[in-house]
Amino acid sequence: MRGIASAGTLRPGPSAAVRSKSNAAGRPTLHRRPLLHLRRSPEPSLPSSRRSRRLMPPLTAAARATSSGGDAFRELASAADFAAIASPDGRISVVGFGSLLSERSARSTFPELEGFRVAALRGFRRVFAHAAPIFFERGIAIEATKEFSSLSVEHCEGEMIVVTVFEIKEEEVPAFIERELEFRFLAVVPEGLDGAPFPNPAVVCARYSDEEYFRVRCKG
Repeated sequence: MRGIASAGTLRPGPSAAVRSKSNAAGRPTLHRRPLLHLRRSPEPSLPSSRRSRRLMPPLTAAARATSSGGDAFRELASAADFAAIASPDGRISVVGFGSLLSERSARSTFPELEGFRVAALRGFRRVFAHAAPIFFERGIAIEATKEFSSLSVEHCEGEMIVVTVFEIKEEEVPAFIERELEFRFLAVVPEGLDGAPFPNPAVVCARYSDEEYFRVRCKG
């Protein structure tokens, strides 16, 4: 039920008062509410080790040379190309992201990997840009909601991502190439968390555009 406001109901009346027992009944006493002093809660301090990890040093000369543009990254098209970036002891460095940030997950794919460690990769960003066939083969994809996009990385000047790096044997490369065929393999130079570039290049699985994928992977 709606009420109708009259002139009398719109006229402001006296302020509400709290009576004090020590005063006469006709003398209302207004008790002011205490002011609230809001204090900003102190921000939790991070351990010095964590703070040092978040502060990345400036771009090094070696990293600038590698991440100066998309064409500066060498594409690895065959096992022979992978062998060209092998370390003196015949190991191939692999850049991990997504599930490969977990050593346990990485070992499920590369059981004999060595030297698993955290690193930084400049000039790249993560992107969900393609559908992985393996998601359909294993029943992981949900076609009704179109949940089947796979994670990759792409060149992006000024960006930096945290990755992992580990080494595999040269004889593992052919199976690696066949398993990750939807990716473009690029030779990159990761950095340690102290900003120092790694002595050997590593391979990262980067994205293809649709046109590039059809031209490179679907020929023949």
